[in-house]
Amino acid sequence: MSKDCGNHGDDDLRRSCRRLLAILLVLVLLVAIIALIIYLVLRPTHPRFFLQDASLRQLDLSNGTSSSVLSTALQVTVASRNPNDKVGVYYDRLDVYASYKYQQITVAASLPAVYQGHGDVDVWSPVLSGPDVPFAPYLADALRQDCQAGYLILQVKIDGRVRWKVGSWISGHYHLFVTCPAFLVTTGGNGAPGASGFKFQTTTYCRVEV
Repeated sequence: MSKDCGNHGDDDLRRSCRRLLAILLVLVLLVAIIALIIYLVLRPTHPRFFLQDASLRQLDLSNGTSSSVLSTALQVTVASRNPNDKVGVYYDRLDVYASYKYQQITVAASLPAVYQGHGDVDVWSPVLSGPDVPFAPYLADALRQDCQAGYLILQVKIDGRVRWKVGSWISGHYHLFVTCPAFLVTTGGNGAPGASGFKFQTTTYCRVEV
């Protein structure tokens, strides 16, 4: 008899564990469904980014035996606007840098973390510098040709992490990637790279991926 009672006790414990596990799974499923409904109803729109200014302070190219070396200094002004009416945005990490034809030419500068409410606008003006960056020969030739033609197109890029806020609910992290073209023109092209004479043309819209 004692052995049978012991078996009944084990069966009851197993049934209780199964019920508890089933309840936990149902709760997790309900939370996931609620989060999905909130996302589908509100459908957060990507924040808008604009490149308002780009001031080229240094653009020095020197030749090496196997590759060239480029030194760049650039101050940019980037603005961001949250177009959502009911969704806030946490910018937890924002790293901005400049590139030329897909090669990074400056060190990434970290922007301060910020919360962006409904319709809010934030503006940053970091200085981007890249001293003595190894530069492939074909890129050096392309840069010289651009300077000789009197125009230069750089890409200002932002790599970051964001979260959405709806009421008291805050989402997990999402990867943010922003690309802003910077059009620089000079009327005095002399065939050699240099910061002198290059002027930023106009505010540009940035491509945003989340």
